[in-house]
Amino acid sequence: MYYKNLILITALLCAAAAFGQGTPKPAHADIINPQGRKIGTAKIFAAKEGVNIEVNASQLPPRIHGVHIHNVGKCDGADFTSAGPHLNPCTKKHGKDNPEGPRAGDLLNLEVNAGGIAKATLLDNMVTLSEGPNSIFHDCGTAIMIHAKEDDYKADPAGNSGPRIACGVIQK
Repeated sequence: MYYKNLILITALLCAAAAFGQGTPKPAHADIINPQGRKIGTAKIFAAKEGVNIEVNASQLPPRIHGVHIHNVGKCDGADFTSAGPHLNPCTKKHGKDNPEGPRAGDLLNLEVNAGGIAKATLLDNMVTLSEGPNSIFHDCGTAIMIHAKEDDYKADPAGNSGPRIACGVIQK
């Protein structure tokens, strides 16, 4: 009886370990302003429909801002152009309202309150934390970007969302 229980316990532990391997580990990003100061975080985790991105940021202009995942994991310089264009492995046009879009890195807008604080969970159903062409962990890495203005969800290349005002390198 002892050995039967030991075998059953071992089998259950192995099954649990194998099950856990299928769920990608969460990712995160420290969001910085153009002066290089941390103003927030993004927590990124697998969801049933893609990935959820929990944004918590402060010291932003009160208004609606475009948010995107960019194709390079760098946030250098005050203009953050080092982050490259939006993540776009399927070579689509910009925006959910564009008949030739959206790109994998196109997200919904982020509302910043009168106190300069933004708290939101954004869903991206076109990216993954796992390996593959739509992974946010490709060789060049990725970054989450907050733009100065609202994204119109259709105009190339960035929905008329204006300059890049905050950036965070996405890390495992």
